[in-house]
Amino acid sequence: MMQMLEAGGLPALTDGVREADDDNPKGYFELEAVKRTATDDSWLDEAGGCVVKVVHALLRVLPEGRDYRVVLMRRDLDEILSSQSVMLDRLGRSGAAAAQKEIRRAYEEDLLATQRWVESQPNVRCLEVWYRDVIDDPAAQASRVREFLGDALDEPAMAAAVDRSLYRQKAR
Repeated sequence: MMQMLEAGGLPALTDGVREADDDNPKGYFELEAVKRTATDDSWLDEAGGCVVKVVHALLRVLPEGRDYRVVLMRRDLDEILSSQSVMLDRLGRSGAAAAQKEIRRAYEEDLLATQRWVESQPNVRCLEVWYRDVIDDPAAQASRVREFLGDALDEPAMAAAVDRSLYRQKAR
């Protein structure tokens, strides 16, 4: 989604600390300062007009007094767990497979808490977009996102940014 938004004309606020690798060859589009939002939200002063990748759990620590538009990317949980397992194996940090049930339960609970938080915030508008829908019909999802954000985004460029070859961990 970050690649789509940037291709569509929105600048991405990133720091390049986490470089592209075999698991994410087109980059991570991350900003390390986001991880410290609970104690230091000063990065938000630079974020106006930009897109910023925020892990769902960190949405709940965004400060009040600002309006947020959130494109919440959803993906089949089995695909997420499979992708994480492959990445950890590649990094030589296996062992998480034994705890997959606990990881699944914790993720589901945390996502539900985030969804409840989003729904309770008058200053947060949210659009859920399923990863698989982006892969299957990037043009339709680009249209939905452009309509939600209300920006003059380049829908064809957004759709063209989707690289189906990166969809490697598929639900069975």
